[in-house]
Amino acid sequence: MFISQYYESVKKIIDLVYQLEGEKIKHAGVCAADAIEGGGLIHVFGCGHSHMVGEELFYRAGGLAAVDSMFEESAMLHSGARKSTRIERMSGYARLVMAQYSVEKGDCLIICSSSGINSFPIEMAEEAKKQGAVVIGITSSEYFGDKSRDKEGRHLADLCDFFIDNHVPHGDAVVDVKDGVKAGPVSSISSFFIANEIVLETCEELLKRGMEPPIFKSGNIPGGDEHNEKIMKKYAHRIKHL
Repeated sequence: MFISQYYESVKKIIDLVYQLEGEKIKHAGVCAADAIEGGGLIHVFGCGHSHMVGEELFYRAGGLAAVDSMFEESAMLHSGARKSTRIERMSGYARLVMAQYSVEKGDCLIICSSSGINSFPIEMAEEAKKQGAVVIGITSSEYFGDKSRDKEGRHLADLCDFFIDNHVPHGDAVVDVKDGVKAGPVSSISSFFIANEIVLETCEELLKRGMEPPIFKSGNIPGGDEHNEKIMKKYAHRIKHL
C-alpha cells in the first residue's frame, strides 16, 4: 500500500509540473539557449540533497556540456550532514563561494531549494544577480508562508528572475507511515524532472536558431569519448570541475 501511495503521489506531482509550469520551463530554456549562444554557461547550485540537481546535469550522457555545477562540499552531506545544515542556514558565506566560480553577465544560474527559506541559496541568487546572470529558481510554493531564515526575511523566489514550482508538499515526504511521520520524499524526483525539461527546451531552442546543442554522449558507446572531448574544449577553461 505504501508503494502505491508513493507512486500515485509522484505521478500527481509530475503531472502538476508538466501541466502548470510549462511556460516557465520554456522561458528557462530560452534563457539557457541565450547563454550558450553568447558563449556563456548554465551554473547550477543547491545545498544538501538539492545539490544533486547539479550532479544530475553535470558531465553526463544526454546533458549539456555548458553546465557548470557549483559543488560546494561544505554544503553536501558527505562532508558532514549536520554541518551542511548549519552552513545552508549561514549568512555571508555565499559571497565567498561565488568568488570561486566564473559567473558572468549573460550566464544563467539554476538554484534548487524546495523550502527556499535558507540563507545560503538565497544569497547565492543575490550574488549571481550582481554578476549579471539570469537566476532561475526551483522551489516549492508550499513554503511561501513559512518564516525565512534570511536576515531580511526573503524567500528564494524573491531573489530569482523567475521560479519554477516543483509542487513539493510541505515536509517533502508524502506517505504517512505512522502517527503523522511520513516517508517517501519527492523533491529530488520533481526537481530532476524540471531540470531535464529545461535541458530539452534549451536543445529545442538552439535547434530553432540553427545551432547544434552541445550534448554529451555516453562514453560507453563507440565514438563517445571523442565526441565529448571535442565539445569540452570549448568550455573547460571556465568550468571548475572539468
